[in-house]
Amino acid sequence: MSSALVVGYDPQAIPGVDGEALRAALDAELARFGEYGIDAAMTLIVFDASAESSLVASLTKQPWDVVVVGAGIRKTEQLLPLFEQIVNLIRRHAPQAAIAFNTSGGDTVETAQRWL
Repeated sequence: MSSALVVGYDPQAIPGVDGEALRAALDAELARFGEYGIDAAMTLIVFDASAESSLVASLTKQPWDVVVVGAGIRKTEQLLPLFEQIVNLIRRHAPQAAIAFNTSGGDTVETAQRWL
Protein backbone atom coordinates (compact mmCIF):
# COMPACT_ATOMS: atom_id res chain seq x y z
CA MET A 1 0.00 0.00 0.00
CA SER A 2 1.28 3.46 -0.88
CA SER A 3 1.70 5.99 1.90
CA ALA A 4 1.41 9.76 2.15
CA LEU A 5 2.13 12.25 4.89
CA VAL A 6 0.34 15.59 4.65
CA VAL A 7 2.00 18.53 6.39
CA GLY A 8 -0.19 21.54 7.04
CA TYR A 9 -0.48 24.58 9.22
CA ASP A 10 -2.66 24.07 12.29
CA PRO A 11 -5.91 25.93 11.54
CA GLN A 12 -6.45 26.55 15.26
CA ALA A 13 -3.35 28.79 15.15
CA ILE A 14 -4.63 31.06 12.36
CA PRO A 15 -6.23 34.24 13.72
CA GLY A 16 -9.61 35.13 12.28
CA VAL A 17 -10.23 31.71 10.75
CA ASP A 18 -12.87 29.18 11.75
CA GLY A 19 -10.32 26.60 12.82
CA GLU A 20 -12.90 23.90 13.51
CA ALA A 21 -14.47 24.19 10.05
CA LEU A 22 -11.08 24.18 8.34
CA ARG A 23 -9.95 21.18 10.40
CA ALA A 24 -13.14 19.32 9.40
CA ALA A 25 -12.35 20.00 5.73
CA LEU A 26 -8.78 18.76 6.19
CA ASP A 27 -10.00 15.62 7.94
CA ALA A 28 -12.46 14.95 5.11
CA GLU A 29 -9.65 15.25 2.57
CA LEU A 30 -7.49 12.91 4.64
CA ALA A 31 -10.32 10.35 4.66
CA ARG A 32 -10.42 10.46 0.84
CA PHE A 33 -6.97 8.85 0.71
CA GLY A 34 -8.53 5.61 1.93
CA GLU A 35 -10.85 5.56 -1.09
CA TYR A 36 -7.73 5.20 -3.24
CA GLY A 37 -6.01 2.62 -1.07
CA ILE A 38 -3.43 5.07 0.21
CA ASP A 39 -2.29 4.95 3.84
CA ALA A 40 -2.23 8.60 4.90
CA ALA A 41 -1.57 10.69 7.97
CA MET A 42 -1.61 14.41 8.63
CA THR A 43 0.67 16.53 10.76
CA LEU A 44 -0.46 20.03 11.61
CA ILE A 45 2.25 22.34 12.86
CA VAL A 46 2.65 25.92 13.99
CA PHE A 47 5.57 28.26 13.46
CA ASP A 48 7.20 27.88 16.86
CA ALA A 49 9.81 25.79 18.64
CA SER A 50 7.61 22.67 18.45
CA ALA A 51 7.50 22.57 14.63
CA GLU A 52 10.74 20.65 14.09
CA SER A 53 10.19 17.95 16.70
CA SER A 54 6.58 17.40 15.63
CA LEU A 55 7.54 17.07 11.99
CA VAL A 56 10.56 14.83 12.63
CA ALA A 57 8.39 12.49 14.72
CA SER A 58 5.90 12.22 11.84
CA LEU A 59 8.56 11.85 9.15
CA THR A 60 10.28 9.01 10.99
CA LYS A 61 7.12 7.16 12.01
CA GLN A 62 7.26 5.07 8.84
CA PRO A 63 8.87 5.23 5.38
CA TRP A 64 6.55 7.57 3.47
CA ASP A 65 6.25 7.36 -0.31
CA VAL A 66 5.27 11.02 -0.65
CA VAL A 67 5.09 14.03 1.66
CA VAL A 68 2.61 16.72 0.62
CA VAL A 69 3.30 20.22 1.93
CA GLY A 70 0.14 22.29 2.18
CA ALA A 71 -0.44 25.50 0.28
CA GLY A 72 -1.17 27.36 3.51
CA ILE A 73 2.47 26.96 4.47
CA ARG A 74 3.91 27.42 1.00
CA LYS A 75 1.88 30.44 -0.11
CA THR A 76 2.11 32.52 3.06
CA GLU A 77 5.09 34.84 2.80
CA GLN A 78 5.56 35.08 6.58
CA LEU A 79 5.92 31.28 6.71
CA LEU A 80 8.76 31.09 4.17
CA PRO A 81 11.33 30.14 6.88
CA LEU A 82 8.98 27.39 8.08
CA PHE A 83 8.51 26.16 4.51
CA GLU A 84 12.28 25.98 4.01
CA GLN A 85 12.67 24.14 7.31
CA ILE A 86 10.01 21.62 6.29
CA VAL A 87 11.61 20.87 2.91
CA ASN A 88 15.01 20.36 4.51
CA LEU A 89 13.61 18.14 7.26
CA ILE A 90 11.88 15.99 4.64
CA ARG A 91 15.14 15.65 2.72
CA ARG A 92 16.99 14.68 5.90
CA HIS A 93 14.46 12.40 7.63
CA ALA A 94 12.47 10.93 4.71
CA PRO A 95 14.91 10.94 1.79
CA GLN A 96 13.01 8.15 0.04
CA ALA A 97 9.84 10.25 -0.15
CA ALA A 98 8.80 12.39 -3.07
CA ILE A 99 7.91 15.94 -2.07
CA ALA A 100 4.68 17.38 -3.47
CA PHE A 101 2.79 20.66 -3.10
CA ASN A 102 -0.98 21.02 -3.21
CA THR A 103 -2.83 24.16 -4.28
CA SER A 104 -5.56 23.84 -1.66
CA GLY A 105 -6.84 21.44 0.97
CA GLY A 106 -9.22 20.00 -1.61
CA ASP A 107 -6.64 18.61 -4.04
CA THR A 108 -4.27 16.89 -1.64
CA VAL A 109 -5.13 13.35 -2.79
CA GLU A 110 -4.57 14.23 -6.43
CA THR A 111 -1.32 15.95 -5.53
CA ALA A 112 -0.04 12.81 -3.80
CA GLN A 113 -1.19 10.61 -6.68
CA ARG A 114 1.09 12.47 -9.09
CA TRP A 115 4.04 10.90 -7.25
CA LEU A 116 2.62 7.49 -6.33
